[in-house]
Amino acid sequence: MAKSNANHSSRLRIGAVNYLNTKPLIRGLGELAPHADLRMDLPSRLADTLAARRVDVALIPVVELLDRSDYTVVSNACIGCQGPVLSVKLFSRTPIEEIRTLALDDGSRTSVALVQILLAEQFGVRPALETLPIGASLADTQTDAVLLIGDRAIHSPPGKFCAVWDLGDRWVHWTGLPFVFAIWAAHRNTPLGNIASALSDARDRGLAEISLIAEEEAATHGLTQPQCLDYLSKNLNFILGPREQEGIKLFETLCRKWNLLAAGPENLSVEKVS
Repeated sequence: MAKSNANHSSRLRIGAVNYLNTKPLIRGLGELAPHADLRMDLPSRLADTLAARRVDVALIPVVELLDRSDYTVVSNACIGCQGPVLSVKLFSRTPIEEIRTLALDDGSRTSVALVQILLAEQFGVRPALETLPIGASLADTQTDAVLLIGDRAIHSPPGKFCAVWDLGDRWVHWTGLPFVFAIWAAHRNTPLGNIASALSDARDRGLAEISLIAEEEAATHGLTQPQCLDYLSKNLNFILGPREQEGIKLFETLCRKWNLLAAGPENLSVEKVS
């Protein structure tokens, strides 16, 4: 029995997001990394889980990477966009310049920072913030605007809105750079074996089988197969390249400008991953 526990405790623990946009990143990961345990959760909870070392590697909100000097990028696989992202949206009941209160989806941290940057930079708006719990709907809050992410952002909620922003589209048009929402990270000096190549290989397999993923996942997420395929193949970017890193660095600069990070400027851990 003791030997079994020791073997289990030595298995690499990987935390991934339980959203549709993660499916291409973990395609075949159990086969590619048979020594690892895959654990699924919300992005905000994964950040806490990695910080507490309850997992060894996690797909975390990129803002968490910027706030931790002891984290390093593990893979060149990521979740980002080069235009409209579809699954991160601001729904405003008032004209944007009149937003005074904003409810924030409890599932995200990067998008929470991004929406505050866009509002402040483009309209000089700094609203009072409140949390919209997982499972709550727009009907549960009377704020001027609401940030939604994931599946519930893809399916636009009922109601009349003065403005609806796709945050990925808004960022790309404003900066000319891609945006990265989530990234594979680990504590520095964590023994990771070949997990970096396994994560990249899983992403490559996911991209090669994107049509099959869309076919498998569409109904679960209330989408047709063509809608699901468009989302995964046209709205999302899964490769962390030089321009994506440039986008992260600009995002970090703006997060610091608006006091959205706790860590000092020396803590940026975005390194080129080939």
